[in-house]
Amino acid sequence: MSEYSIGDAMKKFLRGSRLNGDIQAMQITDIWEKLMGKTIAKYTDSIKIYGNKLYISTKVAPLKQELLFQKDNIILRVNEALKDNVIKEVIIN
Repeated sequence: MSEYSIGDAMKKFLRGSRLNGDIQAMQITDIWEKLMGKTIAKYTDSIKIYGNKLYISTKVAPLKQELLFQKDNIILRVNEALKDNVIKEVIIN
């Protein structure tokens, strides 16, 4: 049996768990303003992660359009913040 640190064991557990997306979404929610700016953060209703997809909800049509143009940038920033290549696609609702 190999030895793991508690942190490594938790990471391994979370990768196979449904909780992983929820925890990552909470991490992103906490730093969303820093990643995207105050205006975008103010009008973002929710952020969720299911599998490798990031779902961003907003009721503001111009913001939806702006987020659509920034999809690649959002993926890059979020993956850097998570220190993992988790997000492959961004869905704007």
